[in-house]
Amino acid sequence: MAYENATLTVANREVIFIKPSKPTPRTILSLSSIDNDPENNIFMQTLYVYQSPNYNSPNTTKLDPAKVIKEALSKALTYYYPLAGKLVKHADGKLRINCNTEGVPFIEAICNCNLSSLRYLDGNDVEIAKHFGIDFPSQDEFGNQYPLVFKVIKFLCGGFIFVVGCSHAVCDGTGLSQFLRAVAELASGKAEPSVKPVWERERLVGTFTSQPLRNPESYISTYHVHELPDVGLFLTPTTDYSHECCKVDGESITRLKMSLMKESDHGESTEKKGYTTFETLAAYIWRSRARALKLSYYGEAMLTIIVGARPHLKDPLPLGYYGNTTVEACVTLTVKELNERPLLEVVKLIRKTLKEVAFSSDYMRHSINSMEMKPMKFNYESGAILTLTDARHLGMLEKVDFGWKQPVNTMPVPCDMFGISGVWSIMAPSNLDPSMRASGGAKVYVCLPSATMPKFKEDMKALTRIQKRSSL
Repeated sequence: MAYENATLTVANREVIFIKPSKPTPRTILSLSSIDNDPENNIFMQTLYVYQSPNYNSPNTTKLDPAKVIKEALSKALTYYYPLAGKLVKHADGKLRINCNTEGVPFIEAICNCNLSSLRYLDGNDVEIAKHFGIDFPSQDEFGNQYPLVFKVIKFLCGGFIFVVGCSHAVCDGTGLSQFLRAVAELASGKAEPSVKPVWERERLVGTFTSQPLRNPESYISTYHVHELPDVGLFLTPTTDYSHECCKVDGESITRLKMSLMKESDHGESTEKKGYTTFETLAAYIWRSRARALKLSYYGEAMLTIIVGARPHLKDPLPLGYYGNTTVEACVTLTVKELNERPLLEVVKLIRKTLKEVAFSSDYMRHSINSMEMKPMKFNYESGAILTLTDARHLGMLEKVDFGWKQPVNTMPVPCDMFGISGVWSIMAPSNLDPSMRASGGAKVYVCLPSATMPKFKEDMKALTRIQKRSSL
């Protein structure tokens, strides 16, 4: 039976708190400069979809996924005990973890349909995922935040959805994936996680600098984006947003890369290696978004790319570090340039920013130092800024097996974190689409004012019509 929004119900049970299975230290832990970046003080939610045991192993038919995950979580919190505490803002404005072992809020729920009727959330109807988000308050009555919240939603077919809510101030996608792998390992019967967690947030505490971070490839300071003129503002302010998942097959990505290679100067040695999927898709998505929003040609548009710092630090982080390790690299063009320049030039600019600027240890350290400045808010409401993350290599579909084999799908729970900009994500195709995975395809999760979404989707569909020798 196909999904019908009017008949879908999710019944939540009473929230319980999962505590560490053994005594843990009661202490207060400081966070890094990256953790304390105001841009990271958000509550992110990701859901994982698991088929019923009939599709996987008959040995799991009588197991309760909520019970299995609760027990494994309790064991994992013995190692990751800060996640069982509270995030508290202190007098100096900094967040710290109060390790009080209060526990992780855990929600059990029942949904009145089969997962197959929802196509395992692998369709284009992203809005349906809002039904499964965590609606438990992410903070208590004193304003202190829960670092972590779990939810398990069981379906009539025996399948389930596992939802993880996590404060970005505590860990990024890489750190969260490490923790979830530990929970999965303990659920499978292992005595301890294969990777032991390391706190040591002092390693990424910056030194105050009066000089704002400047990206040589940008016209403006990374930390002065609020000064962008509002001429880029979408003409009709709205609260009506749409979330979509745009699937891009590997063949279309390859054709796009080939068309760019035909236009490039093969005399440059760096160009002979070809362009990455991220560089190519980022440029195409950025331009298509600006066109859909009809940003003013006289305004500026910024692409903010989330870059991992781990491989580029002079002092390597220890294995097991699960704090935030990302900084931002920014590329800025006028909207006129973004629209009229050949796509190849935009791709080259992104590549140059990443390889010559962002992928350097000096840039990483200067980025961290800049976070100790007085925080300045990004002008997301102007519509001029797009923040793009690449989650394809986090192992989100390969390493979170609680005994029901790998999840068949994963996705961010739709939310309007930064108004019309949002945080757009490039993710790997679901396990239900082996041809997409084998060909190197990708899913792009986007958020736009509803009135502008058709134009953006039209541009994304145009990717399938690109010929190898076409000019973009």
